[in-house]
Parts: sequence; C-alpha cells; structure tokens
Amino acid sequence: MKDLKKEDISQEVFDLYDDYAHNKIDRKSFLEKLSLFAVGGLTLPSLLSFIMPNYVDTLLVKPDDPRLKSDYITYDSPKGGGSIRGLLSMPADAKAKLPGIVVVHENRGLNPYIEDVGRRAAVEGFISMAPDALTPLGGYPGNDDEGREMQRKRDRMEMLEDFIAAYNYVKNHKDCNGKVGVVGFCFGGWIANMMAVKVPTLAAAVPFYGGQPSAEEAAMIQAPLMLQYAGLDTRVNEGWPAYETALKANNKAYVAHFYPDVNHGFHNNTTPRYDEPAATLAWQRTMDFFKEKLK
Repeated sequence: MKDLKKEDISQEVFDLYDDYAHNKIDRKSFLEKLSLFAVGGLTLPSLLSFIMPNYVDTLLVKPDDPRLKSDYITYDSPKGGGSIRGLLSMPADAKAKLPGIVVVHENRGLNPYIEDVGRRAAVEGFISMAPDALTPLGGYPGNDDEGREMQRKRDRMEMLEDFIAAYNYVKNHKDCNGKVGVVGFCFGGWIANMMAVKVPTLAAAVPFYGGQPSAEEAAMIQAPLMLQYAGLDTRVNEGWPAYETALKANNKAYVAHFYPDVNHGFHNNTTPRYDEPAATLAWQRTMDFFKEKLK
C-alpha cells in the first residue's frame, strides 16, 4: 500500500470514484466495481484506502496557524437554512480593511479540505468565510460518505441562499472593504456560477469544475469570472460550450482555463485525483484574480 502511486491506478478507477462521489452509484455498487481492479497484488482495502480522502496529513495551513485569526461563527440565512455555521478566517496582523472571499464546499459539507482552503485564502490577505450548508441537519458529520447523503436532503436553491447570506455577512463585516468574491469547488463551483447570476454586486467569481447556469441566467451575470476546468472531466465540461456562447453573446467578462490530463477534483489535495502542478497554478491564478478584482 505504501508503494501505491497515482500512476498505478487505472483512469477507470478515477471515473468510478467520480460516479460514486456524485451519487451516480451507491456505495455497494462502488465497492463491487472497485473490487474488479483489485488484481496483481492490489487488495480492495488498500485500493479503497488510497482513493478515499486523507484529511490527516494534507493540511497546508493548520487551524492554529499564528498568522491567522480563524474561528467558527454563525450568521443568519433567512431565505435558506436559518442559522448557518461557518469558518471565518483573516490575517492576524491586518492594518486596514480587507477584501473578502466566500469559499464554497463540494457536495459533502464543510470538510477539513475546504476549511483549509479558507485558511489558505486568509493567508493571502483576505477575509474568508467557509460556510457549512449542512448546518440545518447538524453540520458536517466527520466523513464524506455521510456528508453526501445529508447534503442530498437539502434543496440546492436554499443552499444557494445560505452562501448569498454569507456574502452579505462578509461584505458588511467591520474589517471588510466591501469587495467580496466567491470561489467554489464542484457543487461549490455551481454555487459560484449562480452567485454571479443572483448577486449583482458580487466582485468576482471563480468556479472550479462547476455546473453551468442556463443561457438566460448567464445574461444576468455582472461579476467577472475565472473558470477552472479539468481536462478529463467530461461530465462537467460538456456544459461549457453553451455557457461560453452565452457569455460571449452577452459581452460578459470571463477567462477560462483548462488543465489537460487532470481529473475533476484536481485541486483537492486529500485524494489521488489531486494534481499538484495544475492545482498550484490554478490557485495562484485565482489569488491573482481576486487581488486584481477586489482591490
């Protein structure tokens, strides 16, 4: 198991995990199909351990990092889930008002990876808010399998309202300069796109491999967009041509980056779908974009 490397794993395994992670197959079917790849010395437990998230050894910014003030808060989401919990992080030594970023989780609640992303944004000089859309159901349960099942029980338009409420909370925070953007991953990428549709004062949006709005919705976007896509992510990418057509037809400001030969979830450094060069470049582009647009 220790010697198992990403290149040892068939692309079919990554595609299978993607189907499982996005509720296209249940856990029983996932394990049955995954067992077909447990050959040549690979056991199913070792393969499962390798493909699933590792939150213990992957944090880039620790919760107690002295550079930050990082605490859980609650805010009001009257059109969404009511009182929502989120991780609010900012530089500990800020001397002036800061721009803000809402960090939107995937389809499994506020797990350690997304909390880490929130702290990474704060280290770069932003106030970040990473809400947990599972709050009305008790919050992220400590593992992604249960988190996915919980999130399926919530209405996604109500969850969208929770993140719009987070935007308003950050925008009106005493330490914020009033300029707030959003970055989201997977489900959060769709939220980032839809916040650009729904929030005319949003300063910038960066969806990572997110589902796209309709052409009618795209016409409503005011925020500049930076769209991050994984080259191997055929499921999400099939929606891009129509989205780009709508953005062009309505003269919207956008830039799209495709990272070749990487999987959906390539920014998530807790699973073997992670691609360090692509993730590093995409994150640097994201931070540079926010620093330009949220001044």
